[in-house]
Amino acid sequence: MRWKGRKQSSNVDDRRGSRMLGGTKGKFGIGTIIIILIAMYFGQDPMQILQQVNTGASPQRTEQYADTQNDELAQFVAVVLQDTEDVWNKIFAEELNRDYKEPTLVLFTGSVNSACGSASAATGPFYCSADEKLYIDLSFYQELKERFGAPGDFAMAYVVAHEVAHHVQNELGLTDKVHSQRSSLSKEEYNKLSVKLELQADFFSGVWANHAQEMKNILEEGDIEEALQAANAIGDDRLQMQAQGYVVPESFTHGTSAQRVSWFKKGYTTGDIQQGDTFNSSAL
Repeated sequence: MRWKGRKQSSNVDDRRGSRMLGGTKGKFGIGTIIIILIAMYFGQDPMQILQQVNTGASPQRTEQYADTQNDELAQFVAVVLQDTEDVWNKIFAEELNRDYKEPTLVLFTGSVNSACGSASAATGPFYCSADEKLYIDLSFYQELKERFGAPGDFAMAYVVAHEVAHHVQNELGLTDKVHSQRSSLSKEEYNKLSVKLELQADFFSGVWANHAQEMKNILEEGDIEEALQAANAIGDDRLQMQAQGYVVPESFTHGTSAQRVSWFKKGYTTGDIQQGDTFNSSAL
């Protein structure tokens, strides 16, 4: 993907260094106060001392970890986020005659708190409709490559675009419509709705790729294949087979590998948001 040197979104909340002070949880006991006073007396940075106490890290290592603003992968996802903003602002204005409210991308390491509850890196990237933010631990990039066999920068771009697509669904009122039916449906029936919501997000991801290419010529050879490989790798059937050796279709929540690939391709081929009604599609 052609991304270096291009504009980055300002809607990025980088919380990756916050875990260093996690042990204090915003509360200072008498021991903490003494540490701060001693550090100030000797002309040292009290925050640096606190970080060493909480993490056992050396000053140099702590500084290296804290200096995350310019790391390449963070820059990359910020560029992708900017591309999604440009595309969805255009589609909302020209095709839907409404404003697009841009989401915030939260970068975290290890674990994070959101309006939807706390989550760990093992949860994977997710979107929280309650605070309209998408959350990503950048270690998922390595997981895509090593665990899922889906390497490449555009595989990660697809992941970002998919979570942004959930925000688009939220903006259109589709998320609330699905969630409101949770209490009136059986678990199996609700799972089917969840699959349709996820596949539509894959479709919207494809729509984004189509428009981003048209607007900015972002794609390099093999990029779409990387996205398709990622979509294929995280299908419910494939993940269940890897985890337990058999597939339980009634427990699917995201769709099969074939479905995810198919809807992304449809979105990319058509570029038409109106053709992504997975809820009334006879193909599901």
